[in-house]
Amino acid sequence: MRPAPTRRRRPSTTLSVIAAIALVALVAGAAWWHGQRDEGAESAWRTVQVERGDVRVAISATGTLSAISTVTVGSQISGQVTDVLVDFNSRVQEGDVLARIDPRTYEAQIAQGAAQVESARASLSQAEAALRNAELDYRRKSDLGAQQLVARADIDLARAARDQARAQVASTRAQIRQQAAATESTQLNLERTVIRSPVDGVVLTRTIEPGQTVAASLQAPELFTIAEDLSQMKIELAVDEADIGQVRQGQAVAFTADAFPDRQFRGVVAQVRLAATTTNNVVTYPVVVSVDNGDGTLLPGLTVNAEIEVSNRPDVLKVSNAALRYKPVGGGAAPASGPPAARGGGALIAELEQVADGLDLDPEQRAAFDAAVAAQRARAGTRPGAGATQSGARGAGGPPSGATAMGAGAGGGDASMQAQLRQRMRERLQAQFAGFTRLLDDARRQRWDAGLAAAVGATRTTLYRLADGRPEPVQVRIGASDGTSTEVRGGVSEGDLIITGERAPR
Repeated sequence: MRPAPTRRRRPSTTLSVIAAIALVALVAGAAWWHGQRDEGAESAWRTVQVERGDVRVAISATGTLSAISTVTVGSQISGQVTDVLVDFNSRVQEGDVLARIDPRTYEAQIAQGAAQVESARASLSQAEAALRNAELDYRRKSDLGAQQLVARADIDLARAARDQARAQVASTRAQIRQQAAATESTQLNLERTVIRSPVDGVVLTRTIEPGQTVAASLQAPELFTIAEDLSQMKIELAVDEADIGQVRQGQAVAFTADAFPDRQFRGVVAQVRLAATTTNNVVTYPVVVSVDNGDGTLLPGLTVNAEIEVSNRPDVLKVSNAALRYKPVGGGAAPASGPPAARGGGALIAELEQVADGLDLDPEQRAAFDAAVAAQRARAGTRPGAGATQSGARGAGGPPSGATAMGAGAGGGDASMQAQLRQRMRERLQAQFAGFTRLLDDARRQRWDAGLAAAVGATRTTLYRLADGRPEPVQVRIGASDGTSTEVRGGVSEGDLIITGERAPR
């Protein structure tokens, strides 16, 4: 019997497998360690990303729907209502009879006035006859007086009788005119016993019933309210004084009404009225919004909740408002890697260059602009292209320290001081670029002045971008804000991580 063969070991193969396993474990451990280190570095900060999207700014206000033109129909006379020919929601045309008041009182007054006129005419005939007799008597006595056949006193008495007869005729004629006018006034009141619609429209309210007595002794009672046209309506919004400066004619308005909770309606700002109203120390201004109600859905008197769109910035870079409020603990941050931050004029100069690029300058104008920019950079100590990451230090061509951010992100200081600083900055820039602006025509000069004013008046603040696990200060220009996000322009890009706060150490 042959013995079993002995199995030969392969020590080299076993050692290779062990070495490979150890190498894999070492690589995995290193990767895990690096990941934990990076995670620990990043987890020390709370961040948000810079996103691209729309920023819509709207002002909320409440108001009441009403017809554009509403006419109140009253009565100028008193009397008992005999007929009411329309009801609520009745459509009427101009001249349609709405109601009637008992006319018998005025008809009797007209008959009485006619009789008085006839009596006055009879009195006139009698007075005219007396006048003719007085004139004849006066002529006879005048002729006899010329022959000295009658006394002078008789002539004077005849003259006085004639004058009295003439006055009586004039008085009687005046009485006739007076009675005719009174009769005409009564006739006008008789016509007013028929209440007619002054416009085409819809009856909104009716305050009388047949048999009711109307008393118009002191003021005209209101009988009907007629809306002239309900296909076009208006809303009168009460806008707070803090927001009224942003409202302009022609801005779009979206509103809802509790009666139609599933629908949103549209309107346009038609008028911003100057008549302010103060209620409980709150000042509001009326803003009139025109509304198309062609389908007749909206009803007068509805309370609406409206939003006036004062700004709509599509496809812009935006960041959460929490990033604008963040300031490093101790007032500083770790310095960013790379070149030092530029002084405050870099971003402003970059914006002015963008304005100039849009003016289509000729070579002479471009040379003058470049010379002014070079002088401005030299004066402000700013390198070309350094406006992307700047700390807002004081410079002759940029915002002064403490004034770079007014609003979110920085305590902007006293408002009047900020306004003075901006005004001085604008005057310095206008003087610096005076040689360039003299070469511009009127249209280009207006565009340049508008761009310069916008750049100087822009609100700037400092954000802190997370780069390689460390905060890096970046100055940006902030724009419109919808209360949640704010438009930013400057040294940030889409996807950048912006610090909003610091996490407590574990």
